Amino acid sequence: MDGINKNKKEPKAYFHLPGLFEFYELYKAFLPIYKDNREYFYEWSEISSIYGAPTDCLWGGGRIEFSDVESQKVLELTNKYNISARLTFSNSQLKKEHLNDKKCNELCELFEQNSGGVIIHSELLLEYLQKKYPNLYMVSSTTKVLTDFNDFLNEVKRDEFLYVVPDFRLNKSFDKLQKMTQQEKDKVEFLCNECCWFGCKDRKRCYEEVSYRNLGEKGIGHICSAPNASDGYSFSKAMENPGFISVKDIKSKYVPMGFSNFKIEGRSLGSAMILEFLLYYMVKPEYQIHVREKIYLDNMLDLF
Repeated sequence: MDGINKNKKEPKAYFHLPGLFEFYELYKAFLPIYKDNREYFYEWSEISSIYGAPTDCLWGGGRIEFSDVESQKVLELTNKYNISARLTFSNSQLKKEHLNDKKCNELCELFEQNSGGVIIHSELLLEYLQKKYPNLYMVSSTTKVLTDFNDFLNEVKRDEFLYVVPDFRLNKSFDKLQKMTQQEKDKVEFLCNECCWFGCKDRKRCYEEVSYRNLGEKGIGHICSAPNASDGYSFSKAMENPGFISVKDIKSKYVPMGFSNFKIEGRSLGSAMILEFLLYYMVKPEYQIHVREKIYLDNMLDLF
């Protein structure tokens, strides 16, 4: 639960899931199935962590979760199933005065007591957390948009980070990825299901806009101009993305190459979509209907 996968007897894929707070009710229903019906799931797949942040966290910089679930309840759930809990504190625009935020500090203190981690962008916040909460583990956020492989490799080599999430455009750089040492490979956490336009040049500005708005400040006025951006997220579109990592890719390419950590995005989506991600990446096709039935299907329910 400390975020470190040691002494693995056989290669496995460890998944890092979205919506720690927002999808609490979904995980409350899903995790007992995951524990009690392991025959439903791929033998090589495990849940390593669930990430997120409560509503109105100043240090948040990703997509904002809306939830009134108490932090203690969330941690009780993850502790029960030996899953690491991570705070998404990836705001890139923090200033020194923001470090005194009471809510965020209380969360860090609580998560430190529960062997949790923090997904982080700001170097200022990184330095602060390492001094004040040294037992939290750190994850370098994909919001840094490190599209140059050498920049990404330098990030991996930093001792401050237990994991590093590369930009999804590096997902298929196999010629360079395979040359990494095993110690470096163990720190890489691939973002599997990104739907963003592969050719986007403004991804970093998009994240900066979210960070400014989360601080209650005027942003840089960035508006996404990617093709079909107004259509929103769809899993089918993500599957067509050149950076998409499929179940087959994980099993036949990444795990044999020595990579074991995979991040699923989706904090701003609905619980039904998150369930589809869980089914696709972790549940054997013949058992997916069993999981759906246990969670929400009602044979008397009319959808239309």
